[in-house]
Amino acid sequence: MSRNYAGLSRERIIVEALHIISGRGLGGLSMRRLGDALEVEAMAIYHHFPLGKEQLFNAIAAYVASPSPTGTAPADGEDGAEETEEEAVDTRPWDVRLTDWADTHRARMLAYSGALSLLVHRAPHTPDSDATRALMHRAFTDAGLTGEDVVRAADALHSYCVGAVVHQVRHADDEDAPDEAEAEARFHLGLRALLRGLT
Repeated sequence: MSRNYAGLSRERIIVEALHIISGRGLGGLSMRRLGDALEVEAMAIYHHFPLGKEQLFNAIAAYVASPSPTGTAPADGEDGAEETEEEAVDTRPWDVRLTDWADTHRARMLAYSGALSLLVHRAPHTPDSDATRALMHRAFTDAGLTGEDVVRAADALHSYCVGAVVHQVRHADDEDAPDEAEAEARFHLGLRALLRGLT
């Protein structure tokens, strides 16, 4: 097996781990199997994830939950990363902003549905999760909510998105399972009802 670890990064490890999870399920992921897939020794993975599989699982959860279309693989210690320059304020209607976020979040969870159980048990705190909280806070504030109602609304939106994807994945093999266009339409129907009810 090659000992050339050049090009081995946290993101490459996470992406390959997701490929294994997709084919073998979460239980099929081991450091040895991951090393074989990456053509490195398992110890090379521990260089990036010294705490082992649990640290890797946390990083996978953060990657899947990223609001960015390309995902992120934060380095160790990024939970307390310095704030970056403030992004340009999004002036679109509040419901458009939240719908775009929900669509992106849903698409990523569906793409990596084998790792959904990690999101149930882990809530990684990363710069991306901070960005999501800021987006929701601004949007729900623009919708007229204040104080704890903003936090409650954000929790409700998160819960709806995860629950909708879990429901779709759970019933994907049913004889009467909807195609993706219909599943998306049902998701948007529920999302519109939720946003109206919250505000």
